[in-house]
Amino acid sequence: MDTAWLSDDEDKAWRAFRRLLTALPARIGRDLAADSRLSSADYEVLSTLSEKPDRRRALKDLAAKMEWSRSRLSHHASRMEARGLIEKEPDPQDARGCVLRLTDNGFRVLEEAAPHHLASVRSRFLDHLSPEELAVLGTLSARVADLAD
Repeated sequence: MDTAWLSDDEDKAWRAFRRLLTALPARIGRDLAADSRLSSADYEVLSTLSEKPDRRRALKDLAAKMEWSRSRLSHHASRMEARGLIEKEPDPQDARGCVLRLTDNGFRVLEEAAPHHLASVRSRFLDHLSPEELAVLGTLSARVADLAD
């Protein structure tokens, strides 16, 4: 097999991108934990459930969106349920699965966390990009993410 080594420009871009994938989520996650005692995964679960009118989503669908195994999300959801943030309900479409429901308390916690989280996203990421850069980044991110499977 012939190895297609990276050019200097490709290597520089790849290393910078890998650094971004490490540093940015870690920093925003630390801010989130300090401001709200939520993890990034907690916030993802809560915010995704809040997008649905009935604040419910099948565990299998949320696991696919988060690119987690069902088992991993089920264990995480159990910890969130113990904190009163979500509830697990039987899935009428899948006898082996469950539906996650955002509780009123979970919604309140999300509402309190959101302004701090958005301030962190702005100060650590968005404020450093011009509108043109933001548009290009959005286009490139969607293209690469859609090809990832």
